[in-house]
Amino acid sequence: MREIGAVRFIGENKEAFSMGLAATVVSSLVALTAGLFLSSLTDYLTLLPGLMIVLYAAIGMRGTIFGAMGSRLGTAMHIGTFELSFRKGSVLRANFESSIVLSLFMSLAMGLAARGLLLAMGSDSITLSQFVFISIVGGMMASFMLLLLNVLMAREGFKREWDIDNISSPLMAAAGDLITLPMIFLAAWMVLHSPLWVIDGAFFVLTLIAVILFLRVLLRKSDKRAYDEAKRIVKHSSPILLICLIPGLMAGLVIDSQVETLITSAALLILLPAFLNEGNALSGILTSRLSSMIHMGTLQPDRFPSRMAGANFLIVYMLSIPVFMMLGLAAHWLAIISGASSPGLPLMLGISLIAGLITASILNVLCYYIAVGATRLDLNPDDHSIPLATSTMDMIGTMVFVALVLLMSV
Repeated sequence: MREIGAVRFIGENKEAFSMGLAATVVSSLVALTAGLFLSSLTDYLTLLPGLMIVLYAAIGMRGTIFGAMGSRLGTAMHIGTFELSFRKGSVLRANFESSIVLSLFMSLAMGLAARGLLLAMGSDSITLSQFVFISIVGGMMASFMLLLLNVLMAREGFKREWDIDNISSPLMAAAGDLITLPMIFLAAWMVLHSPLWVIDGAFFVLTLIAVILFLRVLLRKSDKRAYDEAKRIVKHSSPILLICLIPGLMAGLVIDSQVETLITSAALLILLPAFLNEGNALSGILTSRLSSMIHMGTLQPDRFPSRMAGANFLIVYMLSIPVFMMLGLAAHWLAIISGASSPGLPLMLGISLIAGLITASILNVLCYYIAVGATRLDLNPDDHSIPLATSTMDMIGTMVFVALVLLMSV
């Protein structure tokens, strides 16, 4: 009977397993590439103190903004309001416009907050203008690429009738790692090879542009004939994204505090982006699915998870085990092949799998109550669930990963 039940469960959720597993595997392999890239550029982390903090905050924020965009587009497809059009008032145009404005404004806030955090702690760091320059220039170069990818994915998903809730978050999380990381380092290269007065001037101009564009959308008068969805997204998302900066920066701070340990064991530095990406991907899949179910009325926002929610939790576990094992194995062999150091295959597998399952358990509970809380407060789950879940999981995933590394005496 249990075997029949298991087969039925897999059959009922075939699309989630097939598309979700494919998306998480692809996204993890891509994120490993980002980790390999990071392990080869450790000199920048020494030359630019505090870079690691803004680096991981920027990666997390890209995944947060564009993961939420993918969730909104997925919900629009489910309820029949999506169309392949950039006309004024369309869902696609509203998400396109709001994502650019939010990316620019949050990049500014991120640079300011990172510098303020390090000043408060009395730590050495680069200047405020350098922080903001790296955050905005690197972040926006990545944002335009991710925006294009999100639109292309929505178009293909719409044409092929895919459930993009199962693929948008993993792919956006992976693309966020692979694209944001080199763009941040490119901006860091510009800082190292430019006179300080150039960076200071760029800081002033970029700050002015970010504030003007943000206020222009937030304060513009809505057309009575059409609902201003872009304004709604910016208005509702910006407060939660500002809150989400805190765990993102804390995640970067935790990594920065152990950067010497991670640099001496390149396999861990290769694994880290992929590990955090997988946590983001799984939380994105779960929150997207829960948000769509709540919108459609197939899942009630109850105080305790229902059987339907429990089935989604099980899907997360079943996706987690093979992917986290693959990550530990792949990070170890990538380090060996590239001539870098590794603590050994058993430890790499142990850290990845144990930390992964702990993270998956936390995100199941966290994502459910974030979606339920957003609904009970009459907030849009697509605007609030993914940003809160992914940013919080960045911090939690980082703390779990670092704790396992220290506990296992790597």
